[in-house]
Amino acid sequence: MANYLGIDVGSITTKLVVMNESDQILAKCYIRNSGRPIEAIQQGIEEVLTQLGKTVPIDGVATTGSARHLAAYLVGGDLIKNEITAHAIAVIDFLPEAKTIIEIGGQDSKVIVLRNSVVVDFAMNTVCAAGTGSFLDQQAARLGISIEAFGDLAIKANHPVRIAGRCTVFAETDMIHKQQIGHSVEDIVAGLCDSLVKNYLNNVCRGKEILSPIVFQGGVAANRGIQKALERELEVSFIIPEHFDVMGAIGAAKLVKKAKLSKTQFRGFDLPRKSCSTRGFECGECENQCEVIELLVDHQVVACWGDLCERYHHSHID
Repeated sequence: MANYLGIDVGSITTKLVVMNESDQILAKCYIRNSGRPIEAIQQGIEEVLTQLGKTVPIDGVATTGSARHLAAYLVGGDLIKNEITAHAIAVIDFLPEAKTIIEIGGQDSKVIVLRNSVVVDFAMNTVCAAGTGSFLDQQAARLGISIEAFGDLAIKANHPVRIAGRCTVFAETDMIHKQQIGHSVEDIVAGLCDSLVKNYLNNVCRGKEILSPIVFQGGVAANRGIQKALERELEVSFIIPEHFDVMGAIGAAKLVKKAKLSKTQFRGFDLPRKSCSTRGFECGECENQCEVIELLVDHQVVACWGDLCERYHHSHID
């Protein structure tokens, strides 16, 4: 039976999924990048190999997310897809009647509008991190609670306080003020969830027709406080998929399966044991002064990009 590898490398987390021909997930992982996407991809491959228990043949690899090109060059990807397409295909396959996808990740958030299993509209918030996973992580740490407990605390609140959530800086300042005047942690956390949800709906979803069934996915879908605040604002229950945290990787794996490749470019499961790095330089051959990036695997240049004239460009992926 054929197996497919989907990789979703975002700004904060890296997700990998190994899926077979029957769409059964054989292994998956969700790890933090810590600002080092190459090491995160290597660690992810090691983790899925541990879960598999042995090396299995991979018949296709697809990458998505903000670092999808880097990931494809590194692992030997066969297909590079944007995250809107990847998230949409993952949902359409398991819930064809879905009309809206709310996806909140580590550094950005998005809404995808579906009609008859086709993407008809979408919007992304990539400018401000208010309401995304990284901001919630920071505030949980500042309040001295785990991100896992964050959502549960919000549900226990009796009187959620009003917090300015239009901007991360204002929200943090307002939170500190509310702490200083004596509000409980539960009420502050609940207020933050309400505030960030309003920010998401007013900015990302502005002008979009949000119809049910609504699928909620991305790492923040694990936060019950955000989930309840969204459901309260929209007055509807959400569907949270079993693998809500790795839906982009699942979509990538499904897309490469549908491509029906005759041969894969996958470099293999021994990638974690290889020396992988990048180096950059500024080309002075013309007035463009391109910032060129080279990817090295075992000290050999395997890919190069960033040059407008493609003087240095070489890769098996076009």
